[in-house]
Amino acid sequence: MSTAPSHPVPVRAEFTVTGMTCAHCVASVTEEVGALPGVESVDVDLATGALAVTSAGPLAPAAVAAAVEEAGYTATPAAQAGTTEPPAACCGGACH
Repeated sequence: MSTAPSHPVPVRAEFTVTGMTCAHCVASVTEEVGALPGVESVDVDLATGALAVTSAGPLAPAAVAAAVEEAGYTATPAAQAGTTEPPAACCGGACH
């Protein structure tokens, strides 16, 4: 008899995203990260830059960072995040 669960336990990873200035920025990051294989949910907080990703299994931090970069921003694993950059002026549509 096995004691392992019959379904994978979701894994949550946290990152800090810099460079976002508006709701469209949040949507872009959510879309790109949400497209990664295994991602179940993406939560982005514009005010703090916090990014929480829940997935079916562990994700490579580099894969999440690359997805965020594809959206036009920079992501750092929360455990490694240092000081954050001051918010930039609104992108004025440059991110779309």
